[in-house]
Amino acid sequence: MTLSQEAQSIPKFNLGQVQQVDACASPLPDDSVGVWFTDPPYYDAIPYSDLSDFFLVWLKRSVPGCPFLRDPFDSKNVLSPKACEIVQDEIKLVDGRPKDRAFFEERMAIAFAEGRRVLKDDGLGCVVFAHKTTEGWEALLSGMIRGGWTITGSWPIATERPGRLRSQESAALATSVHLVCRPRPEDAPVGDWSTVVGELPGRVADWMERLQREGVRGADLVFACIGPALEIYSRYTKVVDAEEREIPLGGDPEAKEPRKRGFLAYVWEVVGRTALEHVLGTAEARARNSAAGALEEDARLTALFLWTLQSTNGEANHRGDAEHAEEEADEDEEDSAPSASQRFKGFSLVFDVVRRFAQPLGIHLPEWEGRIIETTKGVVRLLPIGERSRQLFGEEGAQAVAEQLEQNTAAHVQQMRFPELENDLPQRRRGHGGKSKVPLREESLRAPRLSGEKNVTTLDRVHAAMLLQAGGRTNALRALLEAEQQRGQDFLRLANALSALYPKESEEKRLLDAMLLAAPR
Repeated sequence: MTLSQEAQSIPKFNLGQVQQVDACASPLPDDSVGVWFTDPPYYDAIPYSDLSDFFLVWLKRSVPGCPFLRDPFDSKNVLSPKACEIVQDEIKLVDGRPKDRAFFEERMAIAFAEGRRVLKDDGLGCVVFAHKTTEGWEALLSGMIRGGWTITGSWPIATERPGRLRSQESAALATSVHLVCRPRPEDAPVGDWSTVVGELPGRVADWMERLQREGVRGADLVFACIGPALEIYSRYTKVVDAEEREIPLGGDPEAKEPRKRGFLAYVWEVVGRTALEHVLGTAEARARNSAAGALEEDARLTALFLWTLQSTNGEANHRGDAEHAEEEADEDEEDSAPSASQRFKGFSLVFDVVRRFAQPLGIHLPEWEGRIIETTKGVVRLLPIGERSRQLFGEEGAQAVAEQLEQNTAAHVQQMRFPELENDLPQRRRGHGGKSKVPLREESLRAPRLSGEKNVTTLDRVHAAMLLQAGGRTNALRALLEAEQQRGQDFLRLANALSALYPKESEEKRLLDAMLLAAPR
C-alpha cells in the first residue's frame, strides 16, 4: 500500500469546536448531544481562576493575540474570567451578592439543568467528583436531582498519583468517583418511601461486594456506593411517605423522622452497618448502643474508623490529616504549639465523615472524646496506642511504657485496672530491719483508677495487651490472655479484626500480631 493509499484509508472525522461559555447558559440547542461530561468545582477547595492567572500572564506573552486568552464576559478584565465562575469565595461579589455556599449550590443546580436540556433523551451524562466530605456530596447530588437527572451508577477510577504532594500526610481520596446518570423522564412517577428504603440495603450490599472484589477500599468504596443507592431515589420526581410528606435528599442526620432526616442519612447508615458486618459480624451491624451480644461502642467506632481509612491504591494508610490541620491552624499559635504533624499523629478522618457513620449506628462521639478519639479543627484523630497508656496504666505506667517503646529495654509496667494481672505484681525486696521495700517506680505504678471513668471495655483490654507486649511484660500478658479466654471469644474476635484492618507496616499491627501469637490455643 502506498502512502497516498494509506492516507485515503484513514477514516475522516468532523472537526470539533471549542468555545468558552457559561455552563449555566449553554449555546447548544435542546436534545443535541449524546454525551455530557463534567468535572465540576468543589465549593472552596480550589481557587481555579486565581491559580490560572499565574499561567495566563505567561501564555499571553508566548501566544500574543490569541482569542482564547481573554475574558469573553468582561472586556475590561485582563486576567482569567471570574464573574461567572461557580466557586464558594465570599470575597468575590456578583451583583452585590457574595459567592457563598448558597450561591454555589444554586448555580450548580442551574448548570446541571442546562446539561439535562442539551442532552438527548437516550444520552449519557457523567460527573466526576472526589470531595471527601459528605456535605460536599449532598450538595452535588442535590443539584443533579434538581436538574432532572437520574443517577444510575458510580465507579471509582484511580486518577490520583499515590506519591503526589497533595496526598502526603493527608486523607485525600485515591480515586475520583465517576457518577453515571441519564435524563429523568418528564413523566417520572412519585416514589413510595417504604419501597425506596426497603430496597436500599440489598442494593448497597451487592454493590459493596462487587467493589471489594475489584479491590476498592475505604472511603473510595463508601462514596462509590452512592450511585446505586441514588438510583433508587432519583428515578422518581419525588419520594413521599404514607402521609404524602416529601422525603428530601439531605437533612438532619440526628432526626428520627424520615422527612426531617433525609434519604442520604439512611445511605450512610446502611453502608456503615454493612461494613461492620464484614469486619465484626452481624451482632455489631445490628447493634445500637450497648446491645447484648455485641462489642462495645468504642470497638465498633475503631473498627469502622480503620475500615474507612483503608486504601484502594495499596499504599499504607495515611498517618493523620496534617495538611488539613495546617490550613486551619492559627498563625499566632505557630511559635507555641507543636507542628501539625505532631499534633495530629495517628489515624484521622474528617469529622463530617465520622459523624455521619457514628450517629445512625448509635455511637456517641462525645462519650469517647479524649479516650479513643480526639477532635481538633474538624479532624477526628484515632488516638495511637501509645497515647492510651496513661489511661490504662496510670502516670508512671505511661512513662515506663514510653521508655520501653523508645529505648527497647525491659520496662516494669504494672496494671491495676485489670484484676487478673494481680498475680504479676513485682516482688517486694527486703530493706533494713527485714521490712519489705518497694522500688519507687513499682510503688507509683499502683495508681488508683481515675474517678468517674467508664467500665473497662473489650477494646481497653486489647490495647492493654498490646502495651504489655510492647513493654515486655510476658507474665502479665499471659495472665491477661488466659483470663480473656475464660471470659469468652470477644477479645480474640476483636483483636483479629483489628489486625486485619491496621496497615501492614503500622506499629499497631505488629503489636497485635505478636500478642496474638502469645494467645493460648
